[in-house]
Amino acid sequence: MNKLFLLALAVVTPNAWAEPPAKIDVSQLPSQARMIDEVIVPVPSEVFGVLDKIGQPHWEEILRRSTGVVKPSGGAEQIALMLGSVIAEGFIAVESQTAEEVKKIGKSVLSLSEGIGVKKAVQRRSQSIIDAADEKDWKKVRRELDGALSDVKDAMIELRSEELSQLVSLGGWLRGTEALSTVVKKNFSKDGAELLHQPVLLDYFDKRVSTMNPRRQTPLVLKVRQGLLEIRQLIGTGEGGELSEKTVQEIEAIAGGLVKAINLKAN
Repeated sequence: MNKLFLLALAVVTPNAWAEPPAKIDVSQLPSQARMIDEVIVPVPSEVFGVLDKIGQPHWEEILRRSTGVVKPSGGAEQIALMLGSVIAEGFIAVESQTAEEVKKIGKSVLSLSEGIGVKKAVQRRSQSIIDAADEKDWKKVRRELDGALSDVKDAMIELRSEELSQLVSLGGWLRGTEALSTVVKKNFSKDGAELLHQPVLLDYFDKRVSTMNPRRQTPLVLKVRQGLLEIRQLIGTGEGGELSEKTVQEIEAIAGGLVKAINLKAN
């Protein structure tokens, strides 16, 4: 489930698959999904494509509109998480075909990238996102959002900041999971709920966060890890386990609370 994403953030257009899979196995992600040095970069639109199996979501109701360009807040770890969540929001804005929101997100991507030292890597992408939104070329916007994730990752590897790259992925995955949970809750079905059963991906993120350099394990990062563990406990371990409507609501609440904490302005 992802990329960001769903991460994550992280894809093809929803109608590009004749028959999307019922769930996304991390070990069988398509070419759009990035796994470099064992780091998964979520592609949010991959999950949104799968949602076609359970109907056409009203994305304009899922979209979280911003009041302006998102500015960096807190330390590098928070900014990285914010960047992932904003890119995931971009995919939701594309699904809702909200041009003005997409353009704000394009500017926000540039603003947050500057906050972690990778502005140059995404400057062209940011402008392309804005231009494509003006033209309502949604396929191109998706490509540029995917490209922004890739460019951020490559730039962070060059700067020896792979752990921040993982936090970008995680921020995208959390916002995507929140959105997915909201969609499933609005039109609950067992097939839809099964999309949230992603123990492998959760274990992956938990391992990456728990083994980060202690200086990266800020109170916010530790809060995110605790949320991951709570979601992991909710979904269980067995294959094909059915998630109840109540469990979906709980996952939505946990992911939503973490996304809110990520985007909270630091004092």
